[in-house]
Amino acid sequence: MEIHNSLPTTLRLRRQRLAQKIAFPVILWSGSSSSRNCPISSFPFRASSHFLYFAGLPLKNAAIFLDGDRLELFMDEASAESALWHGEMPKREDIAQRIGADAAFPLSELPARATGAATIALQNPTTYQQQTKILNRAVAPSYTPEGIDRDLAHAITSVRLCHDTEAISELRQAAAVTIEAHKAGMAATKTAKEEAAVRGAIEGVIIAHNLTCAYTSIVTVHGEVLHNGQYHHPLQPGDLLLADVGAETAMGWAADVTRTFPTTGEFSSTQRELYDLVLAAHDTCIDRIRPQVEYRDLHLLAAEVIAQGLVDLGILRGQAADLVATDAHALFFPHGIGHLLGLDVHDMEDLGDLAGYQEGRTRSDRFGLGFLRLDRPLQEGMLVTIEPGFYQVPAILQDSELRSKYQDVVNWDKLAQFSDVRGIRIEDDVLVTATGAEVLTAGLPTDAQAIERLVNGI
Repeated sequence: MEIHNSLPTTLRLRRQRLAQKIAFPVILWSGSSSSRNCPISSFPFRASSHFLYFAGLPLKNAAIFLDGDRLELFMDEASAESALWHGEMPKREDIAQRIGADAAFPLSELPARATGAATIALQNPTTYQQQTKILNRAVAPSYTPEGIDRDLAHAITSVRLCHDTEAISELRQAAAVTIEAHKAGMAATKTAKEEAAVRGAIEGVIIAHNLTCAYTSIVTVHGEVLHNGQYHHPLQPGDLLLADVGAETAMGWAADVTRTFPTTGEFSSTQRELYDLVLAAHDTCIDRIRPQVEYRDLHLLAAEVIAQGLVDLGILRGQAADLVATDAHALFFPHGIGHLLGLDVHDMEDLGDLAGYQEGRTRSDRFGLGFLRLDRPLQEGMLVTIEPGFYQVPAILQDSELRSKYQDVVNWDKLAQFSDVRGIRIEDDVLVTATGAEVLTAGLPTDAQAIERLVNGI
């Protein structure tokens, strides 16, 4: 695996930033693979993101001990038999040198470092049992850490919120491959028979670059199912296809992009009207991004743009601000405007809302705010997604309580004229800069005519 010459320096700077925020040692585990049905048949391994951030390599069955800016690597050498199945593996000392570790030891020596150490719990059961055994204490789940583990989670959050140069370089790579992959998916759509063929075209590009998918791809004509993971539906004339796919680099850094496009290469008039409305919300939010802007305000801005557009189309009645205040917009835009992006597609959400929510803030119980994943002021170096949408979700629109509550503000007859729109989402990855924003995924068009040209191979 290629390692940039600057990586050891970057890792040391990350450790120094963490050391400034805590006064105790830290042990972070990489995790282990999970068997599908027997030890030699396992699910793909993905190292813990917190381990990756400070260790820099996707090592399996490894741990690092951090004390100040000192890094010690703990891992066992590969067995002699493993060379038959996996080839020759790098030696522990070689790996330690590549990541700038101060020392390297077998895992059996890790318990000697455990006294007073904090950690982040892993969801892998085998590793979690190892954590509790070596630390000789209960370790609360990562989304509800306790004691010094919670202090560590807060510290890691503050360090990882804003990306350094090495991280941004990785994120640009993920974005570039993702752009190419989506273009390939659009080009394949007119000849595809089912969603799976478009998915294959998109993921094929990612695989060809020796990257992986950052999450389970969403490629569906049922865009009203927000995290649809099925690909068997036929592509019919008049369908909109929603593709939410992102690449992940070998070092774990992710992209997250959504485009919605017509299977025939031409939006209907109703589809175009709603597409342009979602795009207006998308563009308006990105134009407002800069340091110290509240992400929650961007969400409310998108909600108001969508509400006003639905009023203009005759679907909603009333004043946009009033409709947002009563959450009427959430009938069609139920999720948040986006989330943090980094080593995970929903970065650091394994820590619950510690990363996403500024200290002292909690999730709202409002219909229109409860799914907001990020509620803090933006800072230079943060990478966020902006992904407004319009959806006709049967479970929402057919809910008797909601229909009763909003019966006076929804023109159901007018809405029926837009029945060829199940779901539209437009999502880009946006880096907060000193003076504004840079869209890392700007190379993939959002304009409706440009989207049509891509589908039509023009």
